[in-house]
Amino acid sequence: MTPQIAARQEIDNDMFWFGNTLVALRARTSGSQDGVSIVEHRMPHGEAPPLHIHQSEDEYFHVLEGVMRFEVGGKIVIARAGDTLTAPKGVPHRFRVDSILGARCLTITKGGDFESMLIEMGRPADREDLPPQQAPTPDMIQALTEACRRARIDIIGAPLA
Repeated sequence: MTPQIAARQEIDNDMFWFGNTLVALRARTSGSQDGVSIVEHRMPHGEAPPLHIHQSEDEYFHVLEGVMRFEVGGKIVIARAGDTLTAPKGVPHRFRVDSILGARCLTITKGGDFESMLIEMGRPADREDLPPQQAPTPDMIQALTEACRRARIDIIGAPLA
């Protein structure tokens, strides 16, 4: 089997903003026989998704830069560049970016639900930088909750303080 390498041009076309983060799809489920997705996230200090459960996919986080505090199944773990953490499907988890300069991580899943939710809720990035920061409105929270439900991701609590 010949390895496939995505051209830089293809990668740039898969970059978008999701909430207050810059997201790049590095490997899409559609390009893998096993349905693996690799997503790179660039996140500002304080970025913190709500407590949630993936019903259909394990979620692997590999920290590239910065410090992130995770809560997985009620246990707190501090992860730094080079660390990898697993949030198994069916287990509540959330994280918070603790480093002042933000963080970069890869999120690896298999199956496409998480990837499809990111694409649905993403918006075009007009530059390779973080988007203008904004607090989520009630309408944005409702739209995210519905998109997550369609992707078999249940939001069950608040972000990590």
